Amino acid sequence: MLIHPLPDPVILHLIGPLSIRWYGLMYLVAFAQFLLLGRIRLKQSHIMHAGWKLKDQDDMLFYGALGVVIGGRLGEVFLYRPAYFFLHPIEIFEVWTGGMSFYGGFIGVTVAMIFWAKKRGFQLMEVLDFIAPLVPLGYAAGRIGNFINGELWGRVADPSLPWAMIWPNVDALPRHPSPIYQALIDGLLVFIILWCYSRRARPLMAVSGMFATLYGSARFFTEYFRTPEFEVHIPGITLSGSQMYSIPMVLLGLALLTLAYRNKAPAPMTVR
Repeated sequence: MLIHPLPDPVILHLIGPLSIRWYGLMYLVAFAQFLLLGRIRLKQSHIMHAGWKLKDQDDMLFYGALGVVIGGRLGEVFLYRPAYFFLHPIEIFEVWTGGMSFYGGFIGVTVAMIFWAKKRGFQLMEVLDFIAPLVPLGYAAGRIGNFINGELWGRVADPSLPWAMIWPNVDALPRHPSPIYQALIDGLLVFIILWCYSRRARPLMAVSGMFATLYGSARFFTEYFRTPEFEVHIPGITLSGSQMYSIPMVLLGLALLTLAYRNKAPAPMTVR
């Protein structure tokens, strides 16, 4: 049986309260892979023909980073732990300690892209179709940060499971290493499928729809292995809070895919 090593979340202490943390480093990794994969995506023929430029991606990253951080934190506050942060409001600003909601970040990035698309003359769905394949690996990096922080631990597992893990900061019971599951399934697996799908020209909204469908479905599944922040009880079924939030994500994705292939409107090919 494995034991979580609970490494020091601080990589390097600087001056006074300033420090470099693993969790923050994982966000830098996420932004770096966004730039790297984005540059590869910009070389795909259908993306080049749509008029995307290198400066578009660089400019977009600033807006996206704000959306991720602000939306992700506010999502954690309002979607998962409103009572706690009501009693500890100053901790809302301590994003370096962990606690970011993907669904909050998703909303935050969407809002940020609305402003960016209007500024640069793109359609919103055109922008979301471009960035969707760049998201899953960044999400995976965030989950690795959660694992290093010793948070988002899994449900109790069968002790015979080879990778069952004791989290000493929780209890002495064997548990699923759920952040690793989510990094591999919600992150890496979704990335591989979506990247392959998006390498060819698709109807407008299709790539965004595929992302929402894949991620929502994967997240609904992996949540069965994670200790929920809270649960929702429906007659005959119990869902975690994240599973409840995943259902609208899947429905949104299916709706976008249906509209995309019903209309079969190609992505705009505009010289900007």
